Order: sequence, then C-alpha cells, then structure tokens
Amino acid sequence: MTDVLWFSDLGLSDLDQVGGKNASLGEMVRNLASAGVKVPGGFATTADAYRRFLTESGLDTRIENILAGLDSGDVAALAVAGQQIRDLIRATPFPAGFEEQIRTAYSRLTDEHGGDVSWAVRSSATAEDLPDASFAGQQETFLNIRGIDNILLAIKDVFASLYNDRAIAYRVHHGFTHSEVALSAGVQRMVRSDVGASGVMFTMDTETGFTNAVFITSSYGLGEAVVQGAVNPDEFYVHKPALAAGRPAVLKRGLGEKAVQMIYTESEEVGKTVDFVPVPADLRRRFSLTDAEVEQLARHALAIEAHYGRPMDIEWGKDGVDGELYILQARPETVESRKPSGTISRYTLTERSAVLAEGRAIGQRIGAGQVRVLTSIDQMASFQEGDVLVANMTDPDWEPIMKKAAAIVTDRGGRTCHAAIIARELGIPAVVGTGNASRVLADGAPVTVSCAEGEAGFVYEGLLGYTLQETSLETMPPAPVKIMMNVGTPEQAFSFARLPHHGVGLARLEFIINRQIGIHPNALLAVAGEIERPASLSDYTVRQIREKTAAYDGPRDYYVKRLAEGISTIAAAFAPEPVIIRLSDFKSNEYANLIGGPAFEPSEENPMIGYRGASRYLSESFRQAFELECEALKYVRNEMGLTNIKIMVPFVRTLDEARGVTELLAANGLRRGGNGLEIVMMCELPANALLADEFLDYFDGFSIGSNDLTQLTLGLDRDSALVAEGFDERNPAVTRLLEMAIAACRAKGRYVGICGQGPSDHPDFAEWLLDQGISSISLNPDAVTETWLRLARTSPRSGNRSAV
Repeated sequence: MTDVLWFSDLGLSDLDQVGGKNASLGEMVRNLASAGVKVPGGFATTADAYRRFLTESGLDTRIENILAGLDSGDVAALAVAGQQIRDLIRATPFPAGFEEQIRTAYSRLTDEHGGDVSWAVRSSATAEDLPDASFAGQQETFLNIRGIDNILLAIKDVFASLYNDRAIAYRVHHGFTHSEVALSAGVQRMVRSDVGASGVMFTMDTETGFTNAVFITSSYGLGEAVVQGAVNPDEFYVHKPALAAGRPAVLKRGLGEKAVQMIYTESEEVGKTVDFVPVPADLRRRFSLTDAEVEQLARHALAIEAHYGRPMDIEWGKDGVDGELYILQARPETVESRKPSGTISRYTLTERSAVLAEGRAIGQRIGAGQVRVLTSIDQMASFQEGDVLVANMTDPDWEPIMKKAAAIVTDRGGRTCHAAIIARELGIPAVVGTGNASRVLADGAPVTVSCAEGEAGFVYEGLLGYTLQETSLETMPPAPVKIMMNVGTPEQAFSFARLPHHGVGLARLEFIINRQIGIHPNALLAVAGEIERPASLSDYTVRQIREKTAAYDGPRDYYVKRLAEGISTIAAAFAPEPVIIRLSDFKSNEYANLIGGPAFEPSEENPMIGYRGASRYLSESFRQAFELECEALKYVRNEMGLTNIKIMVPFVRTLDEARGVTELLAANGLRRGGNGLEIVMMCELPANALLADEFLDYFDGFSIGSNDLTQLTLGLDRDSALVAEGFDERNPAVTRLLEMAIAACRAKGRYVGICGQGPSDHPDFAEWLLDQGISSISLNPDAVTETWLRLARTSPRSGNRSAV
C-alpha cells in the first residue's frame, strides 16, 4: 500500500489523493520543465493515508462527536472545539507502516540533495485550489524543517491544521462536510529565498480582471511575509503582448516599504525555524527584483496559464544562493475570473469628508460602518455584523469574523496579502498597508471605506453617501460616433477600460507627473548635473530628490521611466484602440508646486495665459525637460510597441509655434508618420479655429479643448464665482468657432474630436457636435454610458439642428 507519492509521478488527475496544491506541483514538475519553469521537487503523503490514520485510531468518530451541533458563528465555542481536535491529532501516533514510508522517502531526498538542505512541509487539502473555492491558507505550512523527526512532527501538525478554527468555519460557510475533506502533506525542497526574494503573482489584474497583464508582488526573504501581509511589497505589472513579442514589457513599478523579511533561524524546533528581522534601509529603497527578473517571472506565469488554460495565482521564490527563480505553488485564480463579464458595477461617492487613513485599495467597492479595532483574535467576540474591521494585519484565524465586516482596514500588507485575498473573495472593500489605521481610527467611530477611486483606498470620516451604477454591456447599442474617454490617472486605466469605449481622447501627462513623479523635471536634471543647479535649490530638496529616486538609475532615469510607466499603462489598458496623450500642460504656478519647482518657475499674474504649452517646450529654459517627455513617449511607442499612442500638443498660439514644436518633436524621434505616429493639436484658442486650415498643415487633426476655448472666447474665468455662471460651451460665439474648426478638419479629411468638459455636462451639446460631423467625443468616465445611450437613441447624423 503506497502512502507516499513523488511529485514527478503526480498530476491534476491525482487531486483526490494528494490535494490541489500537491497535484498542481506534480503537474508542473511533469509538464513545464521544458518551458523553463523550475519547481523544487519532493513527495506527498496520500489522502488515503490520512483517512486510515483517523479511522484506525478512532479519531474520526471522536472528531465527529466534537463537531456535532457546533455553531461555527460562535467564535468562543469554535475555538474550544478546534483546540480539542488538534490536541487529539497531535497526541495520536502515526501507523507504523505510514511512518516508515515517510522515513524512506526522506532518506531518498537527502541522498539526492545532501544533508544541508532544509524542507518545507506544506498542507494540501483535497477540496483545495478548486476553480470554484479557494482553501488556500486554511491549513498550515512549516518552513526550514530539518531532520526526519522534525519532518514527522511537522506532518502531524499539518494534519491537525485541517481543524484550525478558520478551516472549520470556512467549510461550513461553503457547504463542505468536514469528513469529505482529507489532507495530504507535501515535503518540498526549500528555495533559499531567505537570502533572496519571493512573492506572489497573478496572470490577471486582481482588482479589475484585466487579462493582458501579469501582476507580481515581491519582497526580501521568505514568501510567507508577503502572503501574511507582514510587509508592503514591491509591485510590478507586465504587459503580456509586449512580452510575447520580445519587447520591454514592464508597465509599472511600485516601490514597497519592505520593512521586514522572514529568514531562517538556528533552531530546528518545528514552529521556531523562521523569524522576522528588519530590512536594511538601503535595501528598502531599492526594488527587490530587476526588470529582467520581473519579465522572466512573467514568462513563467504565461507558461503556467497556457498549460492550465485559465488565470492563475502563483507563489514564487528567488534563490539567493544560485540566483534562479522557482515556482513554489500554482492554483486557479478564484475571484475575478469567476465574475460575470456582461455587467459592470461602478461605485461613486456622492459626498466627501476628511481622510483619516490611506492605503492600497482592494475590491473597487465602498463600505461603511463603525470602526472596530482588534489587536488580537481573542477580541473577536466583540465584533458585530456590519462593523469595519481594523487591525495591524490579518491571518486565516480571523476569517470567521471577516465575512461579517462591511470593510477591512489594515496597517500592513499589499494587494496579495491575506486580508486582500479574503476581501476579494467575500466581495467587500479593503484598504491594506495604511501604516497607521489601527492607531488613528477611533474604536466605534463611523467611517466610510472607499476603494472606488483607483489604486489608493481611503477611509473617510463619517457615513457618506454613494451610488452604485450597473451597466449591462450586452445591451449597449452601437454608438453613432466614437465615444472615447478622458482618463485622469494610470491607476484607474484598467478599471475604466472595462466600460464601453473607442479609446482615450485625452490622457494628461501632467496628472502622471503630479501623482507618480512629484518632482520638477529641471530639478531632476540639476541634481543629475545636466543643467546648472540654481542657488535656490536647497540641499534639503536635493536630499529629498535623491531619496525619492534611489530605486532608479539616477534622477533622469526616474523621470523617464516613471513617465513611461504611466503612459504605457494607459496605452496597454485600452489597446488596440487609440490613446491620445497630451504633452504636459502645467501652468507655472502648478509646476511650482512640485518638489524643486520654486527654483525654476517664474511668478506670473495670470498663469492661465502665460508660460505654458508649445511656447514652454520651445524655450531654452525648459527644452531639456521637454526632451525627457519625448524620450518616454518614444520608448513606449518604439520599444514597448504601443503604437496606438497618438500625441497631442496643447496651447499652440501661433503658426511659428506649430512649426517649431513639430520640428522639435521630430528632432527627438517623434516625427509625424514615423512608425505610424499621428500628432494632433489641441484646438483651444480662438486663433486655432480662425486659422484652422493653416494649423492643419502641421498636424494630423484637432482635439477641441472646449474649456479654454470658452474662457478665451468669452473672456471669463470659470473658476471665478463672480462670473462663472456665464461659462457655457453652448454660447453662439463658441459654437461658431467650433463649426469652423470641425469644418476645416472634415474638408481635409483629418481627425477632429472634442475632449473638453462640455459633452459630459450637456448631453444636448454632445448631440449638436454629432450633427456637426465630429469624429469622436471624449467624455469623463462617469458620463460615458449615459451619453452613449442618449446619442444612440437619436437619429445618427440626421442633419444639423439649430445651434444650441
């Protein structure tokens, strides 16, 4: 009778004997080595061996009696029952034949790998890692186990962990009978990630379901730190099509705090073989993986996804001794991949208040309730249905109350930590990695937790109003004009791309610069020694800049890469549809708000009509900074292959500026027509419409900026409460200019779209633009569905209505 099976002899068909985790390990060992996927070897005990252990010892009957009539919602009773069962299992000897087979298998392993290797003893339940249920994390794993006696103790503890409190409650919650779930223990060679790095990766975006990216988290030391949520890890997104084409494929990098790492200890006692230690400050400021390693991990992820034929959740480790990347586990992704694709739910706050805490958003939802700060699982009995759970971090022992929460907030953890995984599975919002929520949120205080505003999640003071909009994509009629979107930040690009669209009509570089860079480009160039450092750029500011750019190859590399990350994320999210990137259009007062900005910006009485747009790019004092934008755009288009990007030039006052800026772009590798590049001009000055024919000699079309065009035509400041009521894009003077611009583009067969606020605010204005023959209307995301449906109900291009 075989109680032990080798990974090399296992596959997915053996799930009923070795559980989901061990079956998957065997599947990869047998089938993916040819694709370069390295999986550490080992063996698994069988489910039959586990069942015989229970039945021959009489444990099965005793366990059944303890669980009979147990209310899993009674956390105190659950804790007593679980502890009683676990103590019984630990106290019961293994059958002699079973123990002998484990000893023989372990001896073979040590002969193959040497006596200085340590082992992971992992749990693998027969109901684990199923496509429709995830039991991952329910049972225990023991790391850095040495010696056969400790291996046997760890296997016993793995078996006992099938009756952890959280595992009992989870089975009840998901309708599994306790006796139908059996356990296998896997003994797997440890990867020396204790002196390397490790983490988790998904073959789709875990928040939006975007399938064209691999999402990777990474931190120093053993991967349990990432899974538990003990660290805020580095994060990376890799674009699958670019990877497949052999191009640079890293879309986005996020530097995590990585404050601690899990390492080996000198102890061989089970439960004391690993410990947390602080990460040195210089390592925290660097990424824990190189771009080459990130892309190699993504290739492994794609090979695994292709083999399994579905999105996957994968644990990996980098061995700090041999430098190799290993796959430690792989299981089906069980949340986003199961959501219906025909409907989009969109939560929107209708009120605002003070932000009490901020972290990473999980779940794209909004929840509200009273804060309940818990520092120990012993306090779980005080937690009430609908409370907001606030804790330093969570682990599987917290799961019995997590399903009662309106939202979850933690001090530590990233988007693949335990709290994040469970929140997604339960369909509740979570804000993880806040750093201080358990200290700054008052117990019993009412709060609103919003994860509907991009990657950042916010905890607001009080119970705020919010709306939920459900959009059925299956019932969307064809649009009579291309409906595009104005996308403010890359953080929301994957989410917005789920809405019906024909691309992005406006993506603002200044939003990327403000949120993802935060430093004036000339200040970066000065610190890099490429331009003269003014005396007003203080030593303190220079230290700030060096600190923020430490993870990159200098200040210049920081600016170009961070800009490229933002551009490529938006372009990848909406590909193959066009994405129009507007070159930076900060005014001098806005540039001055960036780190180092005051040292380089003039003081202007009216920045709105001052040093901005094309004239800024052409000036000697900003030209080198502008060339950094060109470098980022050229990299994304030419190297990463995202040629769906078009470039928009804002605020072009004269024909000389039009000629000068297109020549400057060409000199920096962005020539009209080169690699299919189209350059459009933002039509936002009366001069642009009046001389439309002449401006179109230099550009491939217009994108109408109705905000500035209205201000400059009517001579009013829309931000001034004294005159703001007169601001209306439908004013006849404005529409006359719009008619001129649209007609000029149509006569020359050029693109003409609109990206101003007007169509989002005034559906009748959108209808009028449709009748004028506009090529596209770019809307704020919250106006897309309603405007699309309204325009679809009108007679398409039914002849001009009277001017609105």
